[in-house]
Amino acid sequence: QAQLVESGGGLVQPGESLRLSCAASGSFFRVNNMGWYRQAPGKERELVAILTSAGDTNYADSVKGRFTISRDNAVHTVYLQMNSLKPEDTAVYYCNAQITIWSRTLPNDYWGQGTQVTVSS
Repeated sequence: QAQLVESGGGLVQPGESLRLSCAASGSFFRVNNMGWYRQAPGKERELVAILTSAGDTNYADSVKGRFTISRDNAVHTVYLQMNSLKPEDTAVYYCNAQITIWSRTLPNDYWGQGTQVTVSS
């Protein structure tokens, strides 16, 4: 099976930067799309950014121009570089990946444990 392990959250001031990492580990055939979601208190989980295995990206309008998603396929890791952070970016950030465990089977949806990002002065 597979699991996603996140790191990189923390407390920063407005305007500062953070970089989140998420590594897929375990036994699997292929990691397909990888992305980041976030959930603020009292709100639904929302898409932040997604990066397909083909290299296509999609960002939430609220983070365009400030956040950058990237991945290192050699180590099955996705990153989220967050610049010019705002208080409204405060949330628990979750990594998501579609992982194919066995060849010629459908991918399964996996989630990380979540990492807290707090932007406050």
